[in-house]
Amino acid sequence: MRTVLVVANETLGGRALIDAVRRHVAEGDVRFVLVVPQTRPRAGLVVYDDAVFDAAQARVDLALEFMHAEGIQAVGEVGDPDPYTATVDALHEYNPDEIIISTYPETRSGWLRRDLIDRVSYASGIQVEHVVTDPDSEGLPFDVTLAVANRTATGDELLEALKTKAQTDEVKGERRLFLLVVPQEGGDGHALRRARTRLRLVLDRLHSAGLFAAGMTGDPDPFTAIMNALQYFRVDDIVISTFPETKSGWLRTDLIDRVRRSTGKPVEHVIHPDAVSARA
Repeated sequence: MRTVLVVANETLGGRALIDAVRRHVAEGDVRFVLVVPQTRPRAGLVVYDDAVFDAAQARVDLALEFMHAEGIQAVGEVGDPDPYTATVDALHEYNPDEIIISTYPETRSGWLRRDLIDRVSYASGIQVEHVVTDPDSEGLPFDVTLAVANRTATGDELLEALKTKAQTDEVKGERRLFLLVVPQEGGDGHALRRARTRLRLVLDRLHSAGLFAAGMTGDPDPFTAIMNALQYFRVDDIVISTFPETKSGWLRTDLIDRVRRSTGKPVEHVIHPDAVSARA
């Protein structure tokens, strides 16, 4: 069985990359190893390393769910923030027969400005297939919904809203992927553990409902968490779940309208009818 190493980050899911993968599948007897280097966020005053890792892991998870649904054998991992180091680490670990590196066009690609393709080819002795794709202008072969919630994340209201979106796409013969972001309630280890636990519970519910979903923890400020997620992922629409206005700290900061104005994307507001908690 041939092993093909695929290195990609923000272009993961681009049409040209998916076409390249399918071409290799058509040649028969192949498995893919996907490596996604971590990317530092542009928004926020503090960089939370766990959130950076989670964003890359969510990208890996969504890609693997898509590939497995198409019957493609694949494994994946988060790589070093430096794409060259991430690639070399994977070369030592998996000893691939072929390498695919996906980038933006030259005018937008930091990887190409660092001469990544030639450096990897020289270090590996393997010819590198360079796939150029731009999901921002070309779109993706599926829709992506960004769902943002914290204490309301496990509510039935959010689950039903996401199931409705998935069912609508299924009727049209299309596929939708869901990215869930759970902002941390503070920057300490306890807050991170709570966010991770909540994230895991919600993802279990989404997977049990048959949805393609992955998730990440985010910046304690929900607006910053959303803007960072939009840096990492190309999304089509956003769902934000909160408590009612009288109980929601997020609504008191005008989060819904701020996100609509800043992103220009459709934003659906899901309200969880909780009368006890004082924060969203």
